[in-house]
Amino acid sequence: MSVLGPVIALVVLIVIGALLNPNFLGPANITNVLARSAFIGIIAVGMTFVITAGGLDLSVGSMAAFIAGLMILVMNAALPTLGVGVPIILLGMAVALIAGILAGLLNGFLITALGIEAFIVTLGTMGIYRSLVTWLADGGTLSLDFELRGFYRPVYFDGILGVSWPIIVFALTVIAGEILLSRARFGRHCAATGSNEHVAHYSNVDVNRTRLLTYAMLGMLVGVATIMYVPRLGSASASTGVLWELEAIAAVIIGGTLLKGGFGRVWGTVIGVLILSMIDNILNLTDLVSPYLNGAIQGVIIILAVILQRGAKAKG
Repeated sequence: MSVLGPVIALVVLIVIGALLNPNFLGPANITNVLARSAFIGIIAVGMTFVITAGGLDLSVGSMAAFIAGLMILVMNAALPTLGVGVPIILLGMAVALIAGILAGLLNGFLITALGIEAFIVTLGTMGIYRSLVTWLADGGTLSLDFELRGFYRPVYFDGILGVSWPIIVFALTVIAGEILLSRARFGRHCAATGSNEHVAHYSNVDVNRTRLLTYAMLGMLVGVATIMYVPRLGSASASTGVLWELEAIAAVIIGGTLLKGGFGRVWGTVIGVLILSMIDNILNLTDLVSPYLNGAIQGVIIILAVILQRGAKAKG
């Protein structure tokens, strides 16, 4: 049931959505749902590795906002020198990836080298990154140069054969993540670390290195998600990425990854992301419940998913 549960829930949601609104299964709506869920999905793949290894990261939404603000500032500053073109876009992408990796390494270092609880570290950095982007924007909004924004827009709105780039990047991230977690040595080390770090240590697994790499990977994927997100609106503010950490963690837990660590599955996380996206989409397309309650519904889903995990463990 732990394997089939999320799949059954996804099918039920698709049926409910189709019955409530005839446009739910239309190509335009499906593309919109997949493209908007790609940001959370890319981050959730990285979160799967962190949670599988026994960690947690509450800072990803704030991290994304800070990276987006940094990208915009650097690209705007480089515009007089580089002009509008591919080089300045590549510069922005490089800034996002490097900033993401460094932010992830910072979290990982504080957790592994200093032995501080992941919850405390990432709660602290969540506040730091959110405050930094607010400071950079002087309490307002950082906006990409208008001409540059127009050149960058295709990274979100264009794609191949009608499939937008965010969906393509999300799919590639999922494939790479699934292979890495289920078939590579690193994935086995993550599971061993999350299951019992003392046993893993005696099995020649470098526990601290494994955990550090999971946070670095998550930071990099936050950077990738931000690269896809910035051309959508062309701006960043203190409200960018709000509740992304909740959605990413919810998707991972709904997908069957154990919150206490030791077991994870990337394909399950994808199903979790789709479930959350469809709930949000159904709320927007119908008047059953206010879409402003989406965060409350996600919170309830996280609690229920953990209760079901404990129930399955007790029966086992």
